[in-house]
Amino acid sequence: MSINRHLARGIVLQILFELDANDNLSIDRESLQKMIDKQTEEFASASDDGFILNLLTTVQERIATLDDIISRAAPEWPLEKINVMDRNILRLGLAELLFNSEEVPPKVAIDEAIELAKNYSSATSHKFVNGVLGTIYKEMGEPRKEESSQKKTNLETVNLAGGLVYSVFEEKIFLAFVKDIFKHWTLPKGKLLEDEDVRVGALRKIKEEIGINVVIKDKLQENTYIANAKNKEELSEEGQMLPSEKVKKHVHYFLAEGKHEPLKLEEENTGLTEAKWFSLDQIEELKIYDDIKPIIALGIEKIGENYGK
Repeated sequence: MSINRHLARGIVLQILFELDANDNLSIDRESLQKMIDKQTEEFASASDDGFILNLLTTVQERIATLDDIISRAAPEWPLEKINVMDRNILRLGLAELLFNSEEVPPKVAIDEAIELAKNYSSATSHKFVNGVLGTIYKEMGEPRKEESSQKKTNLETVNLAGGLVYSVFEEKIFLAFVKDIFKHWTLPKGKLLEDEDVRVGALRKIKEEIGINVVIKDKLQENTYIANAKNKEELSEEGQMLPSEKVKKHVHYFLAEGKHEPLKLEEENTGLTEAKWFSLDQIEELKIYDDIKPIIALGIEKIGENYGK
């Protein structure tokens, strides 16, 4: 019986870390096998030597390609400035993403790398790993993404509410956006409580997410998409979650008005990095998900018809 793949990846990471720290990534195969034997003896009663060796040699043989892609995906972070652990988590995840996608679905490869960052690196490393590998995955054209849509009807539905929040300042209309770890600007929203009215929930989550009170002016649209089950409310009853677990999120969007005051992200929010007001003439320059662009357009139309100046 072999060890589970999650533990095997942890062993691969520890070996890569040791080799990289000692500037010895070109170690020969025999010495590499000895390191595998030592690690598996220490961390597992049985081992999946084939998987571990294959992943390690893939990183070794393709390291120039891997490092070049990582550098292009994160130009603001030169490879030598990335800490040793994060650098090798990216190499490992990218090796699976590019060269083992037939056996490991791309989204699973990314999720596993994120879990490694959570377990072995700093408190914020998983965001960095997620951002870099997510960027590369999108540049690849999101291969095998259709598999998620095919399974859509079998996924648990999580209901959320949020809104397009606007304010009037110096006779100009401003919209409130939050920025996610993929560097997209999106709308504030969050999970509804059990049996919670959607309008009440929208008001509550907008307040929690950007820190201001708003008044709902109109209903906009509803939107459904597939996402990782990353919040504690979306875990199983036992509190466990596979890295690849997905949920179907159904969002109720409202048009809401608030005062033009500083926005403040929810302190415990790990999926967002910034909250900011933008004037209408700045919206076209923002990186926004295609599925919420019609919602924003409808909201702007309603503001102009009924509430704009």
